[in-house]
Amino acid sequence: MLPSLFISHGSPMLALEPGASGPALARLAAALPRPKAIVVVSAHWESRELLVSSSPQPDTWHDFGGFPAALYALQYPAPGEPALAQRISELLCSAGLPARLDPQRPFDHGTWVPLSLMYPNADIPVVQISLPTQLGLKLQEMVGRAVAGLREENILLVGSGSITHNLGELDWRAGPDTIEPWAKAFRDWMIEKLAAGDTQALHDYRHQAPFAVRSHPSDEHLLPLYFARGAGGQFGIAHQGFTLGALGMDIYRFE
Repeated sequence: MLPSLFISHGSPMLALEPGASGPALARLAAALPRPKAIVVVSAHWESRELLVSSSPQPDTWHDFGGFPAALYALQYPAPGEPALAQRISELLCSAGLPARLDPQRPFDHGTWVPLSLMYPNADIPVVQISLPTQLGLKLQEMVGRAVAGLREENILLVGSGSITHNLGELDWRAGPDTIEPWAKAFRDWMIEKLAAGDTQALHDYRHQAPFAVRSHPSDEHLLPLYFARGAGGQFGIAHQGFTLGALGMDIYRFE
């Protein structure tokens, strides 16, 4: 059975400058059975209600600005899977989580950038579930639990965000070995609580974790972690690292 994954997707430039994360993602994909399909909750699809992408051929959305032309030339032409989207919607509704289909949603960079490094042939169907941020992290765990059974059918469940995400604190001149102590303290606390299965602390992270608000001025990049946790089991670390001093690039798996 496939694990569920939490991927810190970093800057969109990861697609062109993969650093240590690109090889880590490639190794992870190579070590897993080839998925029949991939379901992604991305930090970059915030919504008021639960939505499921149902386009048979989603566009690649370059949902960012100010980057090199080469980045905008990249495409990730993976197919969608409307039948799977319908099934996910039904699973969510059966769990008391009303959801509807969105036939227009393109792949945002939280989806296509990491998948381009894991499955560069873009030949595995991909469906996205939106992120109703105002409904919080407990909802994301419920969404993960509602679709967890798909893992037994060789469908890969992925939460794509970042273990730390404060763009105002990044050092664009920092080398790969530069790590801000406050960002590391937050990341290490999260790992400790995830390994211990301390749900109470994880649900109250904004009050209990060191430098929580500094690490996440808003929740959207951490919420996909709770989806992955809800969808999976035992916590494990696939990759650890930072870029730009304070942008966490960790990858976790939940068996």
